[in-house]
Amino acid sequence: METNLIVSSSPHMRSGASTQKIMLDVIIALTPAAIASCVIFGWSALLLIVLCVATCVLSEFICRKVMKRENTISDLSAVVTGILLAFNLPPTIHPLIAVFGGVAAIVVVKQMFGGIGQNFVNPALTARIILMSSFPSKMSTWASPFYYLGSSDAMTTATPLSLLAQGQTDQLPSYLNMLAGVRGGCLGETCAVALLVGGVYLIARKVISPVIPVCYLGTAALISLVAGRDVLLDLLSGGLLLGAIFMATDYVTSPINFKGRIVFAVGCGVITMLIRMFGALPEGVSFSIVLMNILVPLIERVTRPRPFGKERVKQ
Repeated sequence: METNLIVSSSPHMRSGASTQKIMLDVIIALTPAAIASCVIFGWSALLLIVLCVATCVLSEFICRKVMKRENTISDLSAVVTGILLAFNLPPTIHPLIAVFGGVAAIVVVKQMFGGIGQNFVNPALTARIILMSSFPSKMSTWASPFYYLGSSDAMTTATPLSLLAQGQTDQLPSYLNMLAGVRGGCLGETCAVALLVGGVYLIARKVISPVIPVCYLGTAALISLVAGRDVLLDLLSGGLLLGAIFMATDYVTSPINFKGRIVFAVGCGVITMLIRMFGALPEGVSFSIVLMNILVPLIERVTRPRPFGKERVKQ
C-alpha cells in the first residue's frame, strides 16, 4: 500500500485560527480604547502605550535568546501584554516604572514559567499588582481628563470609586461622562463605550465567549443592587469593564469548559465587590482576577464534564 495514512488522536478538527491571528484581533479590539485614551490624556498616553509594548517585546526577545529557545515575539502576545499593562497604569506615571512593570510581566510572570500557555496568572494584571505594592503613591495619582489642554503640568483628580469611598457623591461624574471616559482613572479603563465596542468585536469574531464577561458583570451588578449601591456607577467605574472583557477571558488563565467559566466569572464578581465594599483599596478587579486565576485548576477539576456514555461514580 503506497498511500500512507496519518493517525492522530482526536479531536480531528481543522481551524484557521492561530495565536498570531487571535492576538491581532485582540489588538484591533483594544484600538478604540487606545484612541480614546490618547484623546482624553494626550500624547503621554500614546508614549506610555508605545513604551510598554516596546519593553514587553524587547524583554521577550532577550529572554528567549538567553534561554536559548525559539523566539515567540511574532505571535504578538507580548504586544497585547504591553497594551494591557499600559491600560492599567495612570497616564502620567514615570516611564521607568512602566518599564519595570513590562519586564516583570514578561520575564517573571510569563517566561520564567515557560512562556505563552504556561503562565498561571495574567501577566499584565500581576505586573500591576507588583507596581501597586512597590510604588503605591505613583500608582494612585490620577490626571484630570484633558489636562494637557490647559497646562503643561498634570492636574490631579480622584477616581469615581475613590470619591464614592470618601462619601463625596456630589463630585461624582455623570453617567454620560463615565461612558465617554471623562473621569480620572487608568489609561485604558475610562472610556466605557470604547471597551464595549472592543468586546462586541471579539465576541462577533468568536475570539472570546460572552459567558465570562456577562457573568462577571452580572454578578457585580447583582451584589451592587442588593447592597444598595449605584449599579451603573459600579459597572462603569474602575477597571471592571476592562478586566471582564479583556483580561478575565484570557485563554491561558481561565477555564475552558462552560460550567468552569461561570464559576470563575462569578468568583471574580464576588471578590471584586467585596474588596470595593469592605477593602482598604477602592478597586478590586486586579486582585479578584489573579486570585481566580490561581483557582482555575481546581475549578476545572470540579466542573470537568463527564465523558459521554460514562456513568457517574457513586460516593
